[in-house]
Amino acid sequence: MHRVIGETALEDTRVSVEEALEIYRDVVRTRRFDERALALQRRGWMSGYPPYKGQEGSQVGAAHALADDDWLVPTYRSNAMQIAHGVPMSDILLFRRGHPEYASDHDLNVFPQAVPIATQIPHAAGLGMAANYDDTDEAVCCYFGDGATSEGDFHEGLNFAGVFEAPVVFFCENNHWAISLPRERQTASATIAQKAEAYGFDGVRVDGNDPLAVRELTGAALERARDGEPILVESLTYRQGAHTTSDDPSRYRAERGDLPDWRTADPLERYESYLHDQGALDDAFVEEVREEAEAELEEAVEIAESTPQPDPEDVFDPVYDDVPPRLAEQRAWLEEFASRNEVRELEH
Repeated sequence: MHRVIGETALEDTRVSVEEALEIYRDVVRTRRFDERALALQRRGWMSGYPPYKGQEGSQVGAAHALADDDWLVPTYRSNAMQIAHGVPMSDILLFRRGHPEYASDHDLNVFPQAVPIATQIPHAAGLGMAANYDDTDEAVCCYFGDGATSEGDFHEGLNFAGVFEAPVVFFCENNHWAISLPRERQTASATIAQKAEAYGFDGVRVDGNDPLAVRELTGAALERARDGEPILVESLTYRQGAHTTSDDPSRYRAERGDLPDWRTADPLERYESYLHDQGALDDAFVEEVREEAEAELEEAVEIAESTPQPDPEDVFDPVYDDVPPRLAEQRAWLEEFASRNEVRELEH
């Protein structure tokens, strides 16, 4: 960890003590969001949820490196990065309950979450190329997990970015698991970062459980990207929970293997302890941050619950002008299924 000096700056970093505390606030906010979202899913409030506990330091640190005009291209597990970048918690909860992803009027440059693995990576390369054509100063941060590097989209996107010098930071959060498959079963390369060499640009690694290190490295990477140097960042962290709420990690993960302690340590506990030790954090601020996070969550849940649920049949309407037979069959099946289960619910 970095050492605090004085009251205004952190040694050998671009991060002020003030920003370090804002990063702490966001780590707490996103941890409580994850815990609450998981609890809501378990009681049937939403159909599924991908936990990210253990990865908050990585995502919050990267989010704090983004400029207001930069683009974030997220996936389903990057909720902490989205929240820390300004996406309202209620937007993410509404998305999980079947609403359009961004229900509020925020004007952030944030793409919709990509649920298929790695499909957003070529999109990010194209977005960076568009920024070049328009001669803007925007950079793109494309988030994905280590499992995405096994997909063809990863190689295609990085190849385009390298050839066309697209201003993209490819931010790979290596949490060691692609669902049940450990990293060493996905690739024979020593690191993910070194894969960038094949596409003509640099790859770097960072301690993903140190949000200050991630903030500094990602900030420097974004500046290089603006100068026409795409870069691959491998953020080393650990997924403490399940892949999704339909996953049982106890079936494949009996222990943490030979990963070092710094990688499997809890980023919130580690960062909080560090700030306490350096005199930058006191108990009163900790309590204030926790209370604010709870209030924000309560408001987000209230917004989500007070918003009328969309009709499941709405998914069929904007797809085709002339509905093909297969889609008509699916709609008929859904109508019959909903009617049958509504009767059962009334009976109970």
